[in-house]
Amino acid sequence: MMSKGCLAANDWICGEYLRTRGQELTDATIQHVGITAAAVGIGLLVALPLAVVARRWRPVAPPLLALTTILYTVPSLAMLALLVPILGISVSVVITALVLYSLTILLRNILAGLEGVPEEVREAARGMGYGPLRLLLTVELPLAVPALMAGVRIATVSTIAMTTVGGIIDFGGLGNLLFSGLDSVFKAQVLTASVLCVALAVLADVLLLGVQRLLTPWTRARAATAVAPHRTRAA
Repeated sequence: MMSKGCLAANDWICGEYLRTRGQELTDATIQHVGITAAAVGIGLLVALPLAVVARRWRPVAPPLLALTTILYTVPSLAMLALLVPILGISVSVVITALVLYSLTILLRNILAGLEGVPEEVREAARGMGYGPLRLLLTVELPLAVPALMAGVRIATVSTIAMTTVGGIIDFGGLGNLLFSGLDSVFKAQVLTASVLCVALAVLADVLLLGVQRLLTPWTRARAATAVAPHRTRAA
C-alpha cells in the first residue's frame, strides 16, 4: 500500500516506480550507453589522426584547436537545431553533435600527450631504425596513453551528461525520461533518471581509470619505486 501511495502522492523516492518501470529504465539506460560509446569512439577515431597531423605539421595545430574550441562553445540546443535539417530527426543528430563537442577535449589531450614524449626518446628510436609509422605506434602513442586516457575519461563523463539533451528529439537515453518527467512533473522519474546519469558517469570513469592502469603498467612500477626508498628510511 505504501508503494502505491508513493506513486499517487508523486513522491521523489518511490519503490513502486522502480518495480513497474524497470524495462523502461533499462531501455533508456542502454540507449544512453550506446549513444555515449558511439560518440566517444567516433570522436577518438577523428581526433587521433588530427592530433598526429597537428604534431607533425605545427602550423596546422592552432587552426584545428581554434575550430574545435569554437564548436565546443556552440550551445547544445543550437547545435541540434543546426544538424536536424542536414541529418533529420534521428539518433545520428545527437551522436554527431556529441562527437563535435568531444573533439576539443580529445584533440588537446592527445596532442599534449604526443608533445610530451621526450625528444631524446624519439631520436633513440630513429637511431635504432624506426620509421615514422613504427615510431608513432610503438613509442609515441604508448607514452601518450596517460594523457590520451585522461581526455577519454573527461570526454566520456561530459558526453554522458550532454546525451540527456537529446531527449528533446526523443534520442537522449535517460534524457527522454528526464524531459518527460519534467513536463509531467513526475518526481520519481526525474530523480531516478538523474541518479542513473550520475551513476553511469561515475562507473564509466572508474572503468576507464582501470583500463588506463592496465595500459600503463610502468606508471605503477614507477610509483612503487618511489615509495620503496621512503619505506627503507622509515625502517
